[in-house]
Amino acid sequence: MSQPVRIATRGSNLALWQARYVKTQIEQTSPGTIVELVTVISTGDAVRDRPLYELGGVGLFTKEVQDALLDGRADVAVHSLKDLPTVSHPELRLAAVPERGPVADVFISPKHRTIAHLPPGARIATSSLRRRAQLLRHRPDLCVESIRGNVETRIRKLHEEGLDGLILAQAGVHRLGLDSEVTEYIPLDYLLPAVGQGALGIECRQRDDAVYSILERLNHPATRCQVEAERSFLRTIQGGCQLPVGTLTSMEDDRLTLRAVVLSPDGAEHVDGTESGSASDALIIGQQLAERLLSEGASNLLGSTM
Repeated sequence: MSQPVRIATRGSNLALWQARYVKTQIEQTSPGTIVELVTVISTGDAVRDRPLYELGGVGLFTKEVQDALLDGRADVAVHSLKDLPTVSHPELRLAAVPERGPVADVFISPKHRTIAHLPPGARIATSSLRRRAQLLRHRPDLCVESIRGNVETRIRKLHEEGLDGLILAQAGVHRLGLDSEVTEYIPLDYLLPAVGQGALGIECRQRDDAVYSILERLNHPATRCQVEAERSFLRTIQGGCQLPVGTLTSMEDDRLTLRAVVLSPDGAEHVDGTESGSASDALIIGQQLAERLLSEGASNLLGSTM
């Protein structure tokens, strides 16, 4: 392209890492393409004194980034895929999902080696209802508190506020070079990840075929297939990224397996299940598992979080 490709991104260090990663990938797969970054401020970044689930709605970290595409300030939007609503904006399309990073959550603590070593009443911080509910499911004796801010801010608050521990996504910690902070890599069957966790979602305008042709080269088919199943599940459940829903997808040859859990906010109740099938039926697998869990009571659990 003769014109620069402009990438809209949030301004946190992690968001900028993700945007620069996409910039490098574009430059490598489309030699000669000039790429620029356009920084925007999202609602989720601007409002930091309330838990995310209290802000309501969807797209807390994505709407303003998408607006930059819609009003012509940018040509590409880069998101953490777990933040991107499962119902696409009619004027935008998910052009690419690059290869996924780590999907697990991590435990960070200056006092305790693992979650299992936490004493009753220990104060654990997280910004996620999903993590809160699953943690309380296993350890109802813990005191789980809300924490806001970027990754570096949360780690600083962990020490300043005398907390016993903090739970973050492994992908963000790793991408920022903060692996030395990790106390425990939490087993995936203990805390199921968020839908799309560890993956990036790259959008462009629906009719911008020139930019789409550049971005589709960044698509990683296996990752795309897995996250499509997860997002189909969440879309059918009609849940948002702030609800207590966890998923875990695996693939062996052409067979995809999706596991999911829906919980009450306090973790006291849950419905879970697994669905498998051909990878080409990823959307159907996600939908079928969601419909089964809804029939088994998931809708009642989700209703308690609204």
